Amino acid sequence: MLTVYSDKHALRDARTELYGGELVPPFECPVRAEHILGRVREVGLGEVIAPREFSLEPVTRIHDPGFIHFLEHCWQEWVAAGFKGEAIAANWPARGMQQRAPHHIEGKIGYYALAAETSITDGTWQAARASVDVALTAQSAVADSSSSAFALCRPPGHHAAGDMFGGYCFINNAAVATQAFLDQGAARVALLDVDFHHGNGSQAIFYDRDDVLFLSLHGDPAEAFPHFLGYADETGHGAGQGYNHNYPMGPGTAFDTWGAALDDACAKIRGYAPDALVVSLGVDTFENDPISFFKLTSDDFRRYGASIASLGLPTLFIMEGGYAVEEIGVNAVNVLQGFEGD
Repeated sequence: MLTVYSDKHALRDARTELYGGELVPPFECPVRAEHILGRVREVGLGEVIAPREFSLEPVTRIHDPGFIHFLEHCWQEWVAAGFKGEAIAANWPARGMQQRAPHHIEGKIGYYALAAETSITDGTWQAARASVDVALTAQSAVADSSSSAFALCRPPGHHAAGDMFGGYCFINNAAVATQAFLDQGAARVALLDVDFHHGNGSQAIFYDRDDVLFLSLHGDPAEAFPHFLGYADETGHGAGQGYNHNYPMGPGTAFDTWGAALDDACAKIRGYAPDALVVSLGVDTFENDPISFFKLTSDDFRRYGASIASLGLPTLFIMEGGYAVEEIGVNAVNVLQGFEGD
């Protein structure tokens, strides 16, 4: 399987994350991608290539241009305002407030943030741009060959909505790649999110559309981030009614329960008969992940890779979460090897 990777991901090297009332070193860190790349090469998964550079046009097919302008210039505006730390939102347009973007960066970052854990730093924009280039390069390879590819994206993307960042995500790589398939002639695309955390950004982007079937297996939002989206009764709106499927599961969920949810999701994908499948591949469902509560084992990742392969679709895997750093390479590549039948 082809892997697309950019070492520009390391430009995103934040020092601070707000977690449990403390500023801690971020769980989403450069070594994550390095461990995955090392495992890809160790097992001989296939060729590893650098991404092509794309314009912002595919990105603004998904994201609000004002939001993208904010991401590009946030760090410079933050520094110019005299702030000394990394850029972190401290206030939001909460219920009853005006939903309009302020001019000052302190208000602007709150307007575009969905949570406060994710700081913006020098290099964040460049890493996010490279990450979406990785996704689009891998998408092009799948579209050209009707096979499969792995976009080793970092930073991840599935929490990024049309005009919001957070959950370590800035540009929604999976959504941009999904739209690219459609723009290149696909009639229908399925987007399967197997990250522990609900893909709230992807859901919001496609919620009122029937050309994308979105399915997410995740920790119950009553118990887990992002808390305010991902319930089972969220099934789409307008033309998208019936094309959004959430599988929220509680603490301690092991593979028997999780795998049954995947089987149901795969049955729905077969019924939808998409032209391509995009998989938001998060491996924070692992039993030892530090910020999650599912109990999948390393062998389980190989098992469900085979289940996804049984769909027989051109498939693009896009890396999302996974924070058990020492095991992330084995777990991510196990999915891909299971898919390949190795």
